[in-house]
Amino acid sequence: MGKKILLEHLNVPGINTLDVYRQKGGYSSVEKALKTMTPAEVVEEVKKSGLRGRGGAGFPTGLKWSFLFKPEGVERYLVCNADESEPGTFKDRFLMEKIPHSLIEGMITSSFALGAKTSYIYIRGEYFYVARILEKAIDEAYAAGLLGKNILGTDFSHDCYVQIGAGAYICGEETALLESLEGKRGNPRIKPPFPAIAGLYGCPTVVNNVETIAAVSSIINMGGEEYAKIGIGRSTGTKLISASGHINKPGTFEIELGLPVEEFIYSEEYCGGIVNGNKLKAVVPGGSSVPILPAHLILKTEKGEPRLMSYESLSDGGFVSGSMLGSGGFIVYDETTSIVKNLYTFARFYHHESCGQCSPCREGTGWMEKILHRIINGHGKASDIELLWDIQRKIEGNTICPLGDAAAWPVASAIRHFRSEFEEYINHPEKIKDVKHYFNLHQLTT
Repeated sequence: MGKKILLEHLNVPGINTLDVYRQKGGYSSVEKALKTMTPAEVVEEVKKSGLRGRGGAGFPTGLKWSFLFKPEGVERYLVCNADESEPGTFKDRFLMEKIPHSLIEGMITSSFALGAKTSYIYIRGEYFYVARILEKAIDEAYAAGLLGKNILGTDFSHDCYVQIGAGAYICGEETALLESLEGKRGNPRIKPPFPAIAGLYGCPTVVNNVETIAAVSSIINMGGEEYAKIGIGRSTGTKLISASGHINKPGTFEIELGLPVEEFIYSEEYCGGIVNGNKLKAVVPGGSSVPILPAHLILKTEKGEPRLMSYESLSDGGFVSGSMLGSGGFIVYDETTSIVKNLYTFARFYHHESCGQCSPCREGTGWMEKILHRIINGHGKASDIELLWDIQRKIEGNTICPLGDAAAWPVASAIRHFRSEFEEYINHPEKIKDVKHYFNLHQLTT
């Protein structure tokens, strides 16, 4: 059994309540930080831990915190990005629903480190019921003196609020999230300035993912160096993985980073193998926006080494033969899957969710959807594959935010690894009716 940190007490009855959560050591990081540490010492422990952002980018959390501008007399904010909109990803929802106080504890401890008197949890509109769970947990924390004025009798005061979004994927991008939080249309901002300098209401702001913030409590309790001993190399600690697709045991799993991908897919402790004994065809390892990898490249790198569930191993080979850990949205496809139809589903999603601010994304995502629609309906042309390649190439790296890249990478990787399948659709359209199985976004996000 791998080590559990965030989900250690998952099956304890009543762990969603303050009383039971505290009986299991909950809020001890708040007491330790506020009563025995300085904010700078908390930041230093997070640096020592090697914790990397769990929302997708994987940027070192302690380093990000150290960038926060701290002018005298200017308010600072911590914002939790709970706008979990990436198809195939649902681990943040699981954590907030099952153990809500783990996030609230992390918000308080992290806010103390950053000198933030106010924090916000921005949660996607579809998670309305989860927002109510968080609000109940926040009310319990206020009643226990863990939020509000002079927490636990110290000089630190803090208020935490939940803000519900309206279901826009683009608001998962941190600056679009801040725009929405300010009551504006959720368009990404041009950077610089970065949020650490001018974020929410023009003030220095740190934006972190749910899982990232929840992990801070454990780091303070056990110490950064002890946390860094878990995992492998620069991929330290544990990671929540949302596993879905053609596996026997879909769900949310906490793994030690460095676990072999093959063990994660086939072990009874985790995914339990492929449904119906079918063959593995491909995997999207980090949510819909990362490159898809065929079976032989998801199990082993091009060097013949076992592929590991880590930031470095999954990206080994770049986008030619590698992918990304991303948000941990691990989508498994068996031999019955149509990669082309699955790609059309993704392309339709990104076209719908583009904010329209950048013309390469606004126009390019629509073109890719139309071309893929033409191909899967038997009207594809031989030139369509190269046209798709050219469009994605002109989107990547040419937009204000990463949504353009997120739309381009699945197209590029699908063509790179499964070109023959595109050619089959174009050259033998009469066979299309025989390819029935492909995912839809409802299956991936519920």
